[in-house]
Amino acid sequence: VQLQASGGGLVQPGGSLRLSCAASGSIFSINTMAWYRQAPGKQRELVAGVTRDGHTNYADSVKGRFTISRVNAKNTVYLQMNILKPEDTAVYYCNAWVAGTKDITNYWGQGTLVTVSS
Repeated sequence: VQLQASGGGLVQPGGSLRLSCAASGSIFSINTMAWYRQAPGKQRELVAGVTRDGHTNYADSVKGRFTISRVNAKNTVYLQMNILKPEDTAVYYCNAWVAGTKDITNYWGQGTLVTVSS
């Protein structure tokens, strides 16, 4: 199973970006999908998560600005990021709990860099 993330880039403060992450491979179903981020010199932190049936949770720092969503038929999760701030600068990683035919495994994407700067 591979998670392919895309959509990062350079944006000015107050701007928007949309990240995408598509899972491919031997997948029976995907349970929780999430986005994490890691800023330079800091630990990786949870940004937002979404269950298969659409329940979401967010870090306090992004509530009201970021929206996580998914399309189960496409095994894809999105992160719409609005009103971006310099402190949102980080490498963003997607994460998924994938059920195969025999077990459930946690996978990480390769990361996509988001830079918020004027």
